[in-house]
Amino acid sequence: MRKRLFVAGLMSGLVLFAATPGESQTVQQSGTLFVSGRSGQATVIQADSRSFVDVEALARIVNGTLSFSGSRIVLTLPGTGGAMGMSGQPAIQPAAPPAAPQGLSRDFVRAGIEAGAEIREWRSALETAVRYGFPPGDTWIDRYSGAAATALSLTSAAISTDDDRKAFQLLNNAYNNMQSLSTKMLSARKNMNYIAPDALQNDPLDQKIVACGQALHAMAATGHYQDASVCQ
Repeated sequence: MRKRLFVAGLMSGLVLFAATPGESQTVQQSGTLFVSGRSGQATVIQADSRSFVDVEALARIVNGTLSFSGSRIVLTLPGTGGAMGMSGQPAIQPAAPPAAPQGLSRDFVRAGIEAGAEIREWRSALETAVRYGFPPGDTWIDRYSGAAATALSLTSAAISTDDDRKAFQLLNNAYNNMQSLSTKMLSARKNMNYIAPDALQNDPLDQKIVACGQALHAMAATGHYQDASVCQ
């Protein structure tokens, strides 16, 4: 602030002196400008009891930068975060970019809830098959896995914030874990291995899927991402 005030006071006379016809009676005297705390000098012209200095030389001494826009000359000082116009008033700065949106976006939450519901439907169908016997053929499970994949794709398209991106990774992990569990059970059936009716409840992967679903539901309720190791 001290530097800005110093330059603002000095800028009342910071213009390049140019004599015009009819001013021949003006007496010009040359001197040297020393800026406190800076090494360097600039020629000063005194006329009509006023002092004028080359702004380019001044900018060089204070390690500032000059910019030109039409008739406006702006001197920006290092470390001040601002600029001075030729009038000594702060120059108009461009508006700061809008802050990035935070939290989970509404569209993402809506799509994510739908994707979570499809994964639960998938798991419920698999659980029923394990408990009461698998239906003929294997294509029955494709309807559930396909619906979950479509909902997951729509959720990905709704991402608009950093929280959305991080939460989607967890949701995608839940989908992949459900795919692994489904493949595991179907493979056991094809190999004629015995599958206990309560096989899913005792499976660590199934427990992980359930816990991840609960964590994602809590995030949707709060509208903010929370790290959930159960979804890793």
